[in-house]
Amino acid sequence: MSIAATQFTPLLGNDVLARVERMRLNPLNRQTNRMRGEHLSGKGGTSIEFRDYRDYVAGDDIRYVDWNIFARLNEPYLKLYAHEEEMQVVILLDASSSMEFEDKFTLARQIGACLGVMGLMSVEKVSVYSCGARQRGPIKLSPCSGRASLKKFFRYLEELEPGGEFPIEQAIESVLQHHRGRGIAVVLSDFLTLGGIPRAFNLLHGAGLELYAIQVLGPSEIDPDMTGDLRFVDCENNMTLDVSSVGELLGIYHEHRLGLENHLAIEARKRNGRFVSLSSEMSVKEVMFDTLLRRGWVR
Repeated sequence: MSIAATQFTPLLGNDVLARVERMRLNPLNRQTNRMRGEHLSGKGGTSIEFRDYRDYVAGDDIRYVDWNIFARLNEPYLKLYAHEEEMQVVILLDASSSMEFEDKFTLARQIGACLGVMGLMSVEKVSVYSCGARQRGPIKLSPCSGRASLKKFFRYLEELEPGGEFPIEQAIESVLQHHRGRGIAVVLSDFLTLGGIPRAFNLLHGAGLELYAIQVLGPSEIDPDMTGDLRFVDCENNMTLDVSSVGELLGIYHEHRLGLENHLAIEARKRNGRFVSLSSEMSVKEVMFDTLLRRGWVR
């Protein structure tokens, strides 16, 4: 049997999936209600509603280990119980045409898959919105939770294709018309937009969602290698720009690109959120098990 046939999903290798299932999201703010045995509740109180099991991870409260299973399997598993309200993990995927360039959408989808798995395995409510064509609106995966939702979650992601024009700030506003609940908002985009980001971030913050803003750029967007006279064409609205001696403008381009990154980072921090810029050349292993782990976004 081929390796591909035995993979749970083509988005992630089984080794990556197995490790991600044992990891957890690590939000800065802990005011929202979450799962007993997994997180502290902002409101306190207890519930006897059993929801799921997950592998024990170093640092977990051993009071919630199922000792009967441990006696049979010699492996520790944690019992998860639900509070009245659960933390929401909202994943917003920029699926506009610009994300097709240099595998940006591929990496963004893989990162979304990993962070979504962490939410599912913590029995959080995970929803996904793919924003490609503005006229069509977001394509939604309704909130789901637990290991039993993994197949549905991956099937949704696997079927997505980028295409269309949907400025990220308008996509965020559109998503919030459909969403209710506090938690984390993971925004995966190249953030190549004409403006409006502060307002969009304000809307997320006002909705009680902690921002994980992840910019994915192609290698030639990070370090373009161009000379001579060129015509640039916007892949989303077909607008053109003729440039003479493009090499002379590269310094200005780098200045503006770095300025955008700095602007996004500042706007995220103002709202107690996080921002990181990545190259689509990076592997999902490098992103998850080095960059995000080292920065404390996950644990």
